[in-house]
Amino acid sequence: MLKNVAAVLLDGVHPFELGVVCEVFGIDRSDEGLPVYDFAVASAEGPTLGTNSGFTVSTPYGLERLEEADLIAVPAGDTYVSRTYPPELLAALRRAVERGARVLSVCSGVFLLGAAGLLDGRRCAVHWRHADELTRRFPRAVVKPDVLYVDEDPVITSAGTAAGIDACLHIVRKEQGPEVANKIARRMVVPPHRDGGQAQYIERPLPKSSCDTVGEVLAWMEQHLDEEVTVEQLAARAHMAPRTFARRFQQETGTTPYRWILRQRVLLAQELLEGTDETMDAIAWRTGFGTAAALRHQFVRTLGTTPNAYRRAFRGPEAA
Repeated sequence: MLKNVAAVLLDGVHPFELGVVCEVFGIDRSDEGLPVYDFAVASAEGPTLGTNSGFTVSTPYGLERLEEADLIAVPAGDTYVSRTYPPELLAALRRAVERGARVLSVCSGVFLLGAAGLLDGRRCAVHWRHADELTRRFPRAVVKPDVLYVDEDPVITSAGTAAGIDACLHIVRKEQGPEVANKIARRMVVPPHRDGGQAQYIERPLPKSSCDTVGEVLAWMEQHLDEEVTVEQLAARAHMAPRTFARRFQQETGTTPYRWILRQRVLLAQELLEGTDETMDAIAWRTGFGTAAALRHQFVRTLGTTPNAYRRAFRGPEAA
């Protein structure tokens, strides 16, 4: 049973991400019949720490507080992506997992878990901006760059700030049931449940090719997303045999022509949903999906949410 929770901080901690953990686990809601957690904030670098917002945080607790925690939360912080970590903190996290405690990271806090060796062989989530660096630094981790959070019990990792809320509520739901998690979410005025596999709202640039062999074809494809094209037609535009073109395309973009154009169609749909009032049928036609049903199918498959829900998330409920 989850009773004892500690958030461990390093210098440069992000207050918002710390606040996420404090809001879920650090508030007494016993007047509503909700569980009360024995919650504390512990420091790995002295009693007073700086934040990235220009003020300091003080706590009487050091790393010894982690020894009794059922859950240790690691909020994000400045330079967490590239800094070195105190060896005694890494050892404390490893001991916690060995004795059956859980560890949770919010955003860049996942780099601390990686440094402790807790990501080796495990799937993990991270903010999409840090996915490549996390993969580079911890090649034994199975980085899932698109999802909100990953539960590889006893290691739970989450992406950006809001995904940290989702992961915290997921832990509560798992330990104390959906009714408790829903009541906490209602108090926080946040969605009671977003599945960890839902896609992050990622800003994706067009894939860069390593040379100019298929560059002109990529530019043409981008301008003709509403058209059905075959590999044979694309190969003819590149003045190549179809098999040669397909191989070169894979080498330079890291994917197939079909998957590339499908992803660009979804990206265009995202832009239209965010910035226009066009109907689903019109968006489906402009993006080459043909029908609203096909658009919805591919949108859910790629992003884990529906076009209507995506539009509401960016433009409010009246836009759906």
